[in-house]
Amino acid sequence: MTRSASSAPTRRRFLRAAAGFLALPAVGRAADREPPRRLLAIHVPLGMMPQFFFPKRGEATSPYLDLLAAHRPAFTTFSGLSHPGVDGNHHAGQCFLTSAPHPGQPTFRNSISLDQLAADRIGGDTRFPSLAVSVRQGEHYADSVAVARSGVPLPAETSAEKLYQRLFVPGTPADRAAALRRLEAGGSVLDLNLEKARAVTRGAAGEDRERLDQYFQSVRELEARLRRSAEWEARPKPAVDYPPPRDVGDANQVIAKSKLMFDLIRLALQTDSTRVVTLSLSTFSVVPHVPGVKSETHGLTHHGNDPDKVAELRKIEEAQVTAFGGLLAALGAVKEAGGSLLDRTQVLYGSCMGNANSHSNRNLPVILAGGGFKHGRHLAFDEANNTPLTNLFVSVLRHLGVETDRFASSTGPLRGLTW
Repeated sequence: MTRSASSAPTRRRFLRAAAGFLALPAVGRAADREPPRRLLAIHVPLGMMPQFFFPKRGEATSPYLDLLAAHRPAFTTFSGLSHPGVDGNHHAGQCFLTSAPHPGQPTFRNSISLDQLAADRIGGDTRFPSLAVSVRQGEHYADSVAVARSGVPLPAETSAEKLYQRLFVPGTPADRAAALRRLEAGGSVLDLNLEKARAVTRGAAGEDRERLDQYFQSVRELEARLRRSAEWEARPKPAVDYPPPRDVGDANQVIAKSKLMFDLIRLALQTDSTRVVTLSLSTFSVVPHVPGVKSETHGLTHHGNDPDKVAELRKIEEAQVTAFGGLLAALGAVKEAGGSLLDRTQVLYGSCMGNANSHSNRNLPVILAGGGFKHGRHLAFDEANNTPLTNLFVSVLRHLGVETDRFASSTGPLRGLTW
């Protein structure tokens, strides 16, 4: 018996029904329930001068870490970490969260990033499973460090105004209707592809059937994302006590732009709009508005140990580290059940550039703050025979509730890091 077109359960009807059902206020987490775990990964493409970042042997601090002294119990620094096989100088930035090898090669293909694997597991209960954000001038390597499972970089939002609107400005009824139409169109495309795939499946066997099974699994995952998107279109966006920001027009105001994005990321995490965020803070092609700085940053990183250039670059990097300290303070000031927003947010800060002066991708500067780990230490690994940075990623994933023993090039969780 053939169903009539009017009675067939189409995705269009499903999406509309889902949106209509969820138009009622959703029941949120109980006020006294344990707050969720979160991840914020920040990449600084040009790195930090190692002589000012890493503590000297037998010491626990350094000139840059002294700028974070107020937060010392809340973070851990690492030395002797890198991504095996990740080379290519600035090309390596796109692999900061993936560890895919040899990014400078013509045949290079990236892989899923740490944040996207985390979002797959913990991002399903929020309006945005993840957010990719960037501060940059022009197009450069690693403008976004979020990479999909397919190896394609996810576009990063560079406008504070647009990010605020996505997060907190309610759409008009016409906007919501248009969004649902776009979702319905996506469902129609899936229907068409599924019909074609089912026809092929009938004659498939062996490995071909396995590939088709993987395809159907991908389609089911996409359908789930479409359903969630339709549901969120019917829910009100959170209200925040923060005025709509204006974009900073001067690209050289990179520190001011960074602080603005820090504010919006804090609000996104605080309102549980997302639990996974990546941020790329690029100083390529800018002369930062920092007292005493008159030169473009990238040129300064190739200082050749010239004292004047080193001093100028140090001012820029100190301003970046100080701004990062402001973010830690802001996250720590937001109180949640049993602690603070920082206590429940793992903040990864670092670079795939170990020494920009020599284009080295070894001994990467890395900080992990918050998240409930036992901090206040410098974990030093072999600087000649580096430990995989992905070992740290395994520990990060485990503490987010993702049960895994491996990620990319890892050999297990990182020794010495506990919670």
